[in-house]
Amino acid sequence: MIPRSLTLVLGGARSGKSRHAEALVEAFPAPWTYVATAQAYDDEMRRRIAEHRARRPAGWRTVEAPLALPEALRNVNPGQPVLVDCLTLWLTNLILGERDVAVATGELLAACRQVEAPLVLVSNEVGLGIVPENALARRFRDEAGRLHQRLAAQADSVVFMVAGLPMTVK
Repeated sequence: MIPRSLTLVLGGARSGKSRHAEALVEAFPAPWTYVATAQAYDDEMRRRIAEHRARRPAGWRTVEAPLALPEALRNVNPGQPVLVDCLTLWLTNLILGERDVAVATGELLAACRQVEAPLVLVSNEVGLGIVPENALARRFRDEAGRLHQRLAAQADSVVFMVAGLPMTVK
C-alpha cells in the first residue's frame, strides 16, 4: 500500500500550482482521485475546468465537492492518491454560502488526518498583496491565511510555486 502523506501546494494565480500538484500525484501508480471544488457559474470558468480535465491523462477519477470537501476526503479509496484543487475556491464557496468556516476548517483538518494515501492540497496564496479595500475581501484573505497556517502545521511538506518553479518551504 502507498504510504500516507500530506502535501500543501501554495502559490499565486497561474504559478503552476495545479500542474505541479498533478505531477506529484501522478508519481504514484494510478488510479488517482481529483477532488474539484470549482463551480462553473460562467463560460470562462467552464473553459478553465475543461482545460484542467483535458490535460489530465486517463486514470483520474473526478469527485465534485464545492462544499462537502471533508466528506469527499473521508470517502476516498484507501491507498489511492488524492489531489484537492483548490482550497481557496472551497473557502469562497463556504463564505458565499454563509457556512461556518471555523467548523468546516476543523472538519477538513480531521478528514486530512484520516486519508490513508498521499494527499496533495492546492491553494492560492492571497496574503502577499495590499490590504483589500472591502470587508468581504479582507475576511477571505484572513480566512485563507488561517487555513493555510493550520494545514501547513499538519502537512508533511509545503511547496510554494513561483513562475512554475517549486520552492520547498517544509
